[in-house]
Formats: sequence, C-alpha cells, structure tokens
Amino acid sequence: MALPGNREMRPLLKKRVRQTLSWWRQHLPLIILLTRQELVDRHKGSVLGRIWTLLSPLINILVFVLIFSAIMGARLEGFGAEVERFTYSIYLISGILAWTVFAKSLSTITNLFIERAGMITKVNTSLAALPLSVLLAEIVVYLISMGFFAIFLLMIGFPIDWHWLAIPVVLTLQLGFTYALGFSLAILAVYLKDIREGVAVLLPVWFWLTPIVYVDDIIPDWALGLISLNPMFQFIDAYRELILYQRLPGATGLLAMLAVTLVLLYVGFWLLKRTERDLRDSL
Repeated sequence: MALPGNREMRPLLKKRVRQTLSWWRQHLPLIILLTRQELVDRHKGSVLGRIWTLLSPLINILVFVLIFSAIMGARLEGFGAEVERFTYSIYLISGILAWTVFAKSLSTITNLFIERAGMITKVNTSLAALPLSVLLAEIVVYLISMGFFAIFLLMIGFPIDWHWLAIPVVLTLQLGFTYALGFSLAILAVYLKDIREGVAVLLPVWFWLTPIVYVDDIIPDWALGLISLNPMFQFIDAYRELILYQRLPGATGLLAMLAVTLVLLYVGFWLLKRTERDLRDSL
C-alpha cells in the first residue's frame, strides 16, 4: 500500500530533478571554460606552460620518495621487507595529496568572488557555480598526481587492489565539504577582509593539527579524541585505510562529515539568498 503523500511527492521530486538537470545544462559550459582557464592561469607566462601541470605533481612525489625513503630512511614496520623502506613515503604521499587538494581549493574559493569581481558584476552568472571550476581544476591535478603515485606503487611492488575503487567516494565527500566551507567563506569574505587573512593564517595551523607528516600512534589518547573532530583527519585517515592498509574505513567518521557538509551547504545557500543582491553591489 502506498504511503500517504507519495502521489503528491512524485511531481515535486520530478520537478526538482528537472530543475537540477536544467541548472547543470545551463552552467556546465561556463564551469568547464573557467576550469580550463584556472589551469592555464596557474602557469601563465612560464616557458613550459601547461607542462607544469604534469611536472609539478611528478616532482613532488619524487621529492617525498627520495628524501624520506632513500635519504632519511623513514619507514613504517609490518608491511614486508620488500616495500618496508617505502612505507612512510606511501603514508606521507597519500595524506599530502589529499591535503593539497583541500588547501588549494579552500584558499582559492575563499578569494574567488573578490578576484572575479569584474566578471561577476558584468555577467549574470550563478555564484554557486563558480567554485565548481576550482574544484574541477584541482581534481585534474589530483588525478595526475594519483596516476604518478600508482606508477610508483607498481614499481616497488606494493599491491593496488579493489579498495582503490572507494577512493572516488571519499574524494567526493571531501570536495563536497571543501565546496560547502569555501562557498560560505567566500560570501563572508566580500564583507569581512579578515576572512581571507584568517584562512591564510589558519591553513598552516590546520595542516599541523592533521596527522599528515606524523603518525597518529604518537598522539596521546586525550589529544587523539580532539584531533578526530578535525574533518581532514577523517578524510586522510580514510585514504590511508584504503591505500596503505587495504581495508574499508569506518563509516561513522565519514557519515559525520557528510552531516557537517550538509549543514555548511545550508548555511552557504542561506547566506547567498540573504545577501546576493548586496554582494554583487559590494564587489
């Protein structure tokens, strides 16, 4: 037997789906164009140009491997002698790649409306769509980095198994959180210059409050409980569970991050609804 209200809900649901598809059809070309421009602008004026998009991730991974494996000899035990000398590099790279996507995206999105003020005031474009171009650009760089990372793992004989299939799920949750937080901060940054300065100052602090270059085993139990409230701790721990330990991460932390993301999205769109007209005039 159909639940009460089902018939009334179906037309509303179909309407929402049509509106969502229409929004994407309308804004996707602009998002792709801005994504391309975002990647081009990063190395604009350099001799190698777009080649840096490939070279930068490769150089970073080589540095992490050579310094921490070959020179410092840092390692984690319990992974087998044939790959043990590289385990700390794997631990570090899996965390640093995820952090880089987050930090660069959040910093860029926070400043996005101010830096693109000329376009926003002249073109009637969706403010909610603009941060997506930043995220897509970072996804491109992340995929290139992960490609080099995977090649490195295969070269040292470290197994890549089916757990990698869950990485896009964690990445999607992380990008959703980054979008929601960055979008809210971008709106506030138009009115409060301290927001931009605060993000620039707090990101390095956030980095060191996240177990990226150190292992969480050295953290006291009382402090680990506090650090586990750090959203990036949950995401980076999930990547390491999948890549390094080859097991599924706990669902509790990721579901909590999904709830936080939904709350931040609500806050961001509430702010946009309340301030959009004044925001465009203030730019």
